[in-house]
Amino acid sequence: MPWSTKVGGKRHKFDIRTTNYEKGACIINRLQRMRQQMLKEKIDAYVVIRPENGRYISGFSGGEATLYVTAEKAFLLTDFRYIEQAKGQAPEFEIIMTGQDHFAFLEELGLKAQRVGFEGDYVTYVDYEKLKGSFPRAELLSLPNLVSYLRSVKDAAEIELIHQAVRIADDAFAAVLQVIEIGQTEDEIGMNLEFSMRRAGASGGSFEFIVASGVRSSMPHATASLKQIQWGEFLTMDFGARYQGYCSDITRTVFLGNPEDKHREVYETVLAAQRAGIKAVAPGRTGKEVDAVARKVIEEAGYGDYFGHGLGHSVGLAIHEGPNLNMREERILEPGMVITVEPGIYIPDWGGVRIEDIVVVTENGCKVLTQAPKEFIILE
Repeated sequence: MPWSTKVGGKRHKFDIRTTNYEKGACIINRLQRMRQQMLKEKIDAYVVIRPENGRYISGFSGGEATLYVTAEKAFLLTDFRYIEQAKGQAPEFEIIMTGQDHFAFLEELGLKAQRVGFEGDYVTYVDYEKLKGSFPRAELLSLPNLVSYLRSVKDAAEIELIHQAVRIADDAFAAVLQVIEIGQTEDEIGMNLEFSMRRAGASGGSFEFIVASGVRSSMPHATASLKQIQWGEFLTMDFGARYQGYCSDITRTVFLGNPEDKHREVYETVLAAQRAGIKAVAPGRTGKEVDAVARKVIEEAGYGDYFGHGLGHSVGLAIHEGPNLNMREERILEPGMVITVEPGIYIPDWGGVRIEDIVVVTENGCKVLTQAPKEFIILE
């Protein structure tokens, strides 16, 4: 069932076959919202170079571009390699062909600006010096969250693309479970996951996969290695698909062979925490509050010292976006935010368990997009 949203006072339906008109309506709406934020910040112009922000505002998915947006104008600067692509993907922008040093052309646009915002968390010192050269009489202001804040609440088209990326990852997990064999390396399992997702239409993985078995599963970010999987150990797989630019993120932990009581206890504790965390996700709550609900389950089971990361993070054009679910996040959740819920227990020299789903915040709670099974899977 396609999602729907209001754009320009009218309701439009979206699915993964979104029409050019509907895409254009989304971009116009995003530009309008960006300009409203610029007005609040009292800036005349904003420079965008972060690829995810540029794609979100313009629709351009190429590798090199700088956006320059004012109250009246919207420019996309790129070099010869991407001109044709930019004209096709970003019709709401005036396309300017430059060399590979885009900042050198900003001053040549002849636009007067007294206060210019930029992505201070992304711009390098070298690029900042170039910006100063392009706007010698303007005040430069670091406003790193101006576009990222807009991206945190997804529109209907974005949610459907993320949902499709989730479906691809779910299917890949089901397929790989059928071919896991003792003696395979973690690398092989990771490659099988990516191959399955690519066959289903993903452009690739959304990050470097974590495939960790045995004692290595106690490392939350242990990327796949040449270690061979063995009987009597956990196997954690953290992976995701990238579909039309949007990411999914899923973690499942299975057991190889006959688990001991402690294996079952740790797994069931993480699962209970994850379910409690999902139940706690709702508009009006902060990421800090949701994190505390899941963390309490693990602490009361006696494993609090072995859960050292946040409960989750937002997902979209980037695999890690804001807001987060952690002990410090004060931002309030809103409908349309897409976020992971991924508690874990990691015991050094023994092993670890993580379970992760993607959810969409709704008006009354949340909708779980991930459908891969979460019961304790034992491979024999």
